[in-house]
Amino acid sequence: MDKDRFAGAAKDAAGKVEGAIGNLTGDAKTEASGRAREASGTVQNLYGQAKDAVRDASEAAVSYAKDAADSDLYRDGAQAVTKQVRDNPLGALLVAGGIGFALAMLLSRPAPRRRPNRWGY
Repeated sequence: MDKDRFAGAAKDAAGKVEGAIGNLTGDAKTEASGRAREASGTVQNLYGQAKDAVRDASEAAVSYAKDAADSDLYRDGAQAVTKQVRDNPLGALLVAGGIGFALAMLLSRPAPRRRPNRWGY
């Protein structure tokens, strides 16, 4: 757990207590201060939860990437491509050039033409 979650929960609890005390005593300033502290604690707690979620997701992504890199399927595919390129380098060069040309054509398409303004301005 993140330290922001602990600090946020503490602020939230303190704000609830302060708001309740202000409400019981009729002191609007203390009640408002307590509500503000409670809101601040809630925001800090949510921030800590978001940081934890991002950390967990990144750790899972790294784990999946390591598993994929260690996979026999990945290694077999890489070896098959390497063998094909060694056996037929000209064909591999032509295929790579064709893919590059197709990508260049897709990415450099001209923008669609705009119709001229009917009223001239």
